[in-house]
Amino acid sequence: MGVYEELVARGLIAQVTDEKEIRELVNSGKAVFYIGFDPTADSLHVGHFMALCLMKRLQLAGNKPIALVGGGTGMIGDPSGRTDMRKMLTKEDIEHNCECFKKQMSRFIDFSEGKALMVNNADWLLNLNYVELLREVGACFSVNNMLRAECYKQRMEKGLSFLEFNYMIMQSYDFYALYQKYGCNMQFGGDDQWSNMLGGTELIRRKLGKDAYAMTINLLLNSEGKKMGKTQSGAVWLDAEKTSPYDFYQYWRNVGDTDVIKCLKMLTFLPLEEIDELSKLQGSELNKAKEILAYELTELVHGKEEADKAQEAARALFGKGQNTDNMPSTELTSGDLDDGSVGVLDLLLKCGLVPSKKEGRRLIEQGGISVDDKKIADVYAKVGAADFEKGYVVIKKGKKVYHKAVLK
Repeated sequence: MGVYEELVARGLIAQVTDEKEIRELVNSGKAVFYIGFDPTADSLHVGHFMALCLMKRLQLAGNKPIALVGGGTGMIGDPSGRTDMRKMLTKEDIEHNCECFKKQMSRFIDFSEGKALMVNNADWLLNLNYVELLREVGACFSVNNMLRAECYKQRMEKGLSFLEFNYMIMQSYDFYALYQKYGCNMQFGGDDQWSNMLGGTELIRRKLGKDAYAMTINLLLNSEGKKMGKTQSGAVWLDAEKTSPYDFYQYWRNVGDTDVIKCLKMLTFLPLEEIDELSKLQGSELNKAKEILAYELTELVHGKEEADKAQEAARALFGKGQNTDNMPSTELTSGDLDDGSVGVLDLLLKCGLVPSKKEGRRLIEQGGISVDDKKIADVYAKVGAADFEKGYVVIKKGKKVYHKAVLK
């Protein structure tokens, strides 16, 4: 089975242009492809996971990945898949985020000896002459066709600014620039980017001729991939400082029964034959598949040592419930106590278990918070110094989130 056929078998490809040429390029290791990443935060999250795993698979087959960070497009709003305009960042923020991205991507992609590139579209977009862009690029786009694109339809009711309307042209120009600068012959993206990607292919062919070798691939389940990165309390980050290895492990350990095999196929590097055997599991036996999924992905992002610790801690908690050694923890000092105690709402905030007291109140009122196995029913409840007699208390949020608050 060639690498292209494996991508299909794993459910990664939804739609392509020029399938025969793409198959030949990918299987022969001659694809120079790019995937774009918006530098809107200083960490990637699990919504980026599928793209990173895809880049790794293709690089292992001899193809060359280009990770494109949107330092230029990050200066304007992106309407794709959004109902409102995103926050604009400063150049300094974007540069910092790009550096963080490369460090995290290096766990997936080998950037040594020209095997991969990380480039910033600010290098060409910020220096464009506006009149020249209108003449040379704007003339290649039909406004009627742009308005039919789903990414713009979603914004029309609330109003679409001219700033955002330029996003398709800018993303199309990215492919054009990458084609000329680095010989990039393929672009990957999700279904919300399909119109922009087609625009890039068309721009290359109109500017450089029909024989210009520009292909596009659209990835399956990109919208679900983005949903993967969202939980009740925010994003699941790849940065251990934002999402601990244990919480990362638990996130994947708790995927739904209907999603676990799909995630194993799309996100792990286990042989398809092994995954097919796991797909035969039923009922509670599926927990074995979930544990394998959680371990494989935690090892990929955080390394074997952290994956071992997370697995050990999870098994201890959900087995006998005694070993808290590797449980995520937050250190408190006497200064965090007020007259010898701390309010549960304040404790939840200090431990990063809720984004706000409002969310904490909601969880308590719904019976979703326990401290040392005692359910908290009063939003004004406090945890006293005496409760820290053993040095810590264990907070449980919902059915599966545990956190240790340690008093130093």
